[in-house]
Amino acid sequence: MTATELAPVERPAYRDPNVLRWLGAYTASATGDMVYHLALSWAAVQSGTPAQAGTVLALSAVMRALLMLGGGVVADRFGPWRVVISSDAVRCVVVLGVAATLALATPGLWVLAAVALVFGAVDALFMPAVGALPPRIAASGQLGRVQGMRGLAYRISVLVGAPLGGLAVALGGSAAAFGAAGLLFAFSLPLLLTLRRRPLPTDEEAREKTTAPRDLTDGLRYIRRHRVLGPLMIVVALSDLGFVGPLNVGLALLADLRGWGAAGIGWILAGFGTGAGAASLLLTVRGRVPRAGFVLSWTIALGAASIAALAYVPQLPVAVAVSVSVGLLAGLSGALCGALTQTACAPAYLGRVTSVSTFFSLGIAPLSFPLTGAAVGLWGPAPVFTASAAVCALGGIYGLSVKALRRAELPVARAA
Repeated sequence: MTATELAPVERPAYRDPNVLRWLGAYTASATGDMVYHLALSWAAVQSGTPAQAGTVLALSAVMRALLMLGGGVVADRFGPWRVVISSDAVRCVVVLGVAATLALATPGLWVLAAVALVFGAVDALFMPAVGALPPRIAASGQLGRVQGMRGLAYRISVLVGAPLGGLAVALGGSAAAFGAAGLLFAFSLPLLLTLRRRPLPTDEEAREKTTAPRDLTDGLRYIRRHRVLGPLMIVVALSDLGFVGPLNVGLALLADLRGWGAAGIGWILAGFGTGAGAASLLLTVRGRVPRAGFVLSWTIALGAASIAALAYVPQLPVAVAVSVSVGLLAGLSGALCGALTQTACAPAYLGRVTSVSTFFSLGIAPLSFPLTGAAVGLWGPAPVFTASAAVCALGGIYGLSVKALRRAELPVARAA
């Protein structure tokens, strides 16, 4: 499909039919992903021992981490639009195939393991590409809004995906849940195919003469030398390392020690989701946050203080209120990270830069899970949450110390 120029006057992203088509496709794909993971978990538990089921579920994460940086190279070589469409098409075919197999037979656990590996590989391609696509479908002054809209879409997929997957399992077992996920992936395809894309300047001829490893090395060198992106990747790495452990493993252990139980975890996560959704809505409406680099660094530092506070509040209602502030600050800083990455990065490197930030979030940070669990078991939640918050705060302090990042701005939208 030939790329078509978008109108030179910027309309708000939430009124742009092109952006709304992308948002619908992203929401369908993200919801399908939620339903798929629930279906895979249920099928794995039904087909093997708990240890075997855990191994199957871990395969996707391992494959995704191993191939994530390569996924950025693929997105830059072939274009994020093609990669996103191909990824959703592959997921659709694979999931519907699994649904048909489960409906007709009882396959061994190895089938589910193979599916998990395929999904991990496809995710490693999809995530950098979906992060590199917004600058090609929206004007630069609207990228802040697009990040807010993407955050809202993700929250909707979380709220809808789990109940939808559970309902499908209750009505027709794992086969029905896999089938529902496949239909959601299929729904995204016509929306993606009709996207109008802005042609961005890329160096196609130079990239065709290089190998994939050289492309990856070139992308890492580009990040290291960039005045904004280099420090921003360090901020992302530190904030994720300090944030992910306490809000995953640490939260469950904290709720158990406080006697809040599973319901308490649910309330705290709901508070976090509410705060993150509010941040996304704020960015969707405002479109642009002045002094974005400065605000980004401060929200990370303040969010770190909220993370530490979670370990010191004895009452559940107070913990829920604190979790709302964590979600609000984390949601705003995450959206600003995405928007600054997309506006500061040269188009030819968007996939590789996105893959590096995603690699820290989904590849490196989860490695802290066992360390967080062991540390809470030894010393309790307070010192562990405090130490994790210190690492997260270090990211914000570092961002404030780098002049280029501190003064980084989002583009101003051209008013109609």
